[in-house]
Amino acid sequence: MGPAVLVVRGGWKLFLLSLAVFAVAFGAGQFLVPDIVPIGFAEEPQPLLSVQIAFVLRAVELIAAGVAAISLVTTLGACMRRMRSHA
Repeated sequence: MGPAVLVVRGGWKLFLLSLAVFAVAFGAGQFLVPDIVPIGFAEEPQPLLSVQIAFVLRAVELIAAGVAAISLVTTLGACMRRMRSHA
């Protein structure tokens, strides 16, 4: 098993792990603070703790989505490179 195969497997693991983190953060946001906007400006006053929780969960979602996108692009690039070298 060469290093390229290990990179591809690790890339898929990272992609799936970041998708799982995204799903957990999204689900927690929907469960804990369903109607809270994660910024301080809203039509009506919102509890400060709820806004903070929504902000942190949204930050985790965005970071996990970014890691998933980067790992997907990198893994697909490694797969394509491996296919091209075998051809």
